[in-house]
Amino acid sequence: MHFHACSFGEIRAIKPILTEFDSKFISVITKTGFDEAKKICQNVAFLPFEIFLPFWLKSSKVLVIFEAELWLMLVFIAKLKGSRILLINARISDRSYKRYLKFAFFYKKIFSYINAVYAQSEQDKLRLEKLGAKNIQICGNIKSAFLPKTTKNYQKPSQKVIVLASTHSGEEKILLDEIKLRDDEKLIIAPRHPERFGEVELLAKEYAKKFSLSFSKFSVSKNFDSQICLIDCLGELVNIYAISDIVVLGGSFVPNVGGHNPIEAAQFKNAIISGEDIFNQKSLFSAVDNIKFAKANEIDALIHSDLKISKIAQIGDASMILQDIRTHCGTR
Repeated sequence: MHFHACSFGEIRAIKPILTEFDSKFISVITKTGFDEAKKICQNVAFLPFEIFLPFWLKSSKVLVIFEAELWLMLVFIAKLKGSRILLINARISDRSYKRYLKFAFFYKKIFSYINAVYAQSEQDKLRLEKLGAKNIQICGNIKSAFLPKTTKNYQKPSQKVIVLASTHSGEEKILLDEIKLRDDEKLIIAPRHPERFGEVELLAKEYAKKFSLSFSKFSVSKNFDSQICLIDCLGELVNIYAISDIVVLGGSFVPNVGGHNPIEAAQFKNAIISGEDIFNQKSLFSAVDNIKFAKANEIDALIHSDLKISKIAQIGDASMILQDIRTHCGTR
C-alpha cells in the first residue's frame, strides 16, 4: 500500500497508522518529512513532479492521502493502476475554502477518482461535498486519535516552565519584546523550522543579555539549567510539553500560518495560550477546552495570571480508516 503525506508533522501524525502495516511505501514532499518517514519504513521517496508520475508510480492496492495533498495526476494514475484511493483527515479551512470554490470544477475531477473520504468535522464534510467528494465519513481529527508519546522523560524544573512552541519568523521577537521573565521562571523556545535555529539563537541571546539571564542551546547542554533554553533539534517538542506549565503556541501571532496543533500539548495538563490567527487549525482548537486566545501584547499579563488548565474535550477515531485499509489490503 502507498501512503502520501506532506512533511514532518504529517508523518508524525499518521505514524500509528503506518506502523500497523508491514508492506508499505511512503511518499513525501519535504526533507524533514523524508527523514521522519525513514525512521518508520525504508521504502520512502519524494513525490516527483506530476509529469513524471505515470512513469514513477507503482501499482498498490490502496493509496492513502493525508489531509489536503490533492494531486490530480497522482489520483488519476493510481486509479488507472487499480488502487482504492482514500483521503484521510480531510479538512478545508475557512481561508482555503474560497480558493477551492473558484476551482470547483478541478477538484470535482480529483474527487471523482477518490473512493472514500474521512473528514475531520461536519463542516468539512459539507465543504467537501460542495467540491464533489462522495462517500464521506466523519471520524474527527486523527491527530487526537493517536496522541504522541514522550520519547524521553526529563525531570521537571522547580521553576515555572514557559514554552514558546512552533514559532515562526517574526514571532519570537514579537513575543520576547513582551515577556518579562521572573526569577522563578524558565523560558524554552522551540522554533518550528530547523533552518531558523541560528536566527532564533541570536534573538534569544540578545534577550538573555538584556535581562542578565543565562542561555543555552539544548543540543549542547542537554538540560534545562539555563533560564533561557533554545530547542535546536527535532523530535523534542512533545518531551518539552511534558514538563511545561504554560505553552504559548506559535504560528498564530503572525499572518499566513494559521496556528498549530494544541492537542499534543493539552494531554500534559498545562495551560495553553494561542494567538488569534488559527484559521488553519480550527477543528483542532475546538477539540480542546480552556485555551486562552490573546494578542502578543497580552502575553506577559496572561503568563503571570491564574490560567485554567487546558483539557482535550474531543478525541478522534481512526478505526474506520484502519478497517477500510485492512479490508482491501489485509491486516499486515
